[in-house]
Amino acid sequence: MCDRRCVITVGDLGEFGVVNRITGRLPQVAAVMLGPGDDAAMISAPDGRVVVSTDLLIEGRHFRRDWSSGYDVGRKAAAQNLADVVAMGALPTSIVVGLGIPADLPVAWLDALTDGFRDECAAAGASVAGGDVTRSDLVVLGVTALGDLRGRPPVTRAGARPGQVVAVAGRLGYAAAGLALLDAGVPVDSPALREAVAGHRQPRPPYAEGPRAAELGASAMLDVSDGLVQDLGHVAAASGVRVELDPQAFTVGEPVVAAAKELGADPLEWVLTGGEDHALAAVFPPEVRLPPSWQVVGRVVEGDGVLVYGREMGRGGWDHFR
Repeated sequence: MCDRRCVITVGDLGEFGVVNRITGRLPQVAAVMLGPGDDAAMISAPDGRVVVSTDLLIEGRHFRRDWSSGYDVGRKAAAQNLADVVAMGALPTSIVVGLGIPADLPVAWLDALTDGFRDECAAAGASVAGGDVTRSDLVVLGVTALGDLRGRPPVTRAGARPGQVVAVAGRLGYAAAGLALLDAGVPVDSPALREAVAGHRQPRPPYAEGPRAAELGASAMLDVSDGLVQDLGHVAAASGVRVELDPQAFTVGEPVVAAAKELGADPLEWVLTGGEDHALAAVFPPEVRLPPSWQVVGRVVEGDGVLVYGREMGRGGWDHFR
């Protein structure tokens, strides 16, 4: 446990001059007590505990440079980790970045990448503390995010109880709809379709809602990265309960509907099983008065698994090895 300070080994970006492109373009926040330039950074931890999450993005697996700009990738890489932190009820403080890049990567693409880091961190109230860079055949990003619980207990996946309600905050189905449009190669020639594609390129996690849910008394929470049904299945398994979703309770965004019409798809399928929106799903006691940013979409009962239309949908969602 940290004594109100944590020393994080973040490598040395100065070797390739990338330190100026990453940290020089990002505002520093109070959590970063000592930034890049030494062998490690120092991050304040007023709570005495640190919430940590890490993810990888690999070119060709998680993004394509012909579909996403460097700016898109920077925002997405930061967002998926910062969303994990707020899903624990914590406030994001900082990220560290491991970056593998080809020798012929255009400098303009790298500049745009770091601009994406800057803007996504700013949206979450965090900053970049440092990182490391190496040569790679493909663009590979490893991002680690840190957060502060402000004295609260973490909101885990294991706290759901029968009689409680399931609610979501943020957008669902946008990333899956946008990916389907790009994969189909259809012309994206309307504002609605462009917004769907933007949902794949730059997810918009509802950062403020994680800590707010913790303050409201959420008993379980996670971010929707692999699909709502699959992710709520993790809550059901960890809590030893069943989650029942009401498909009529979901508000399906117009961009998702427009993409479904274009491709002859079911928009609700994307809402329920599409990943990478990084919305939040949480379980609350029934007496909690939720703000409009949270929409009740189901309930917790005795049993196991996740039911939609009164039946199990199967795993659905994303699986790295399926």
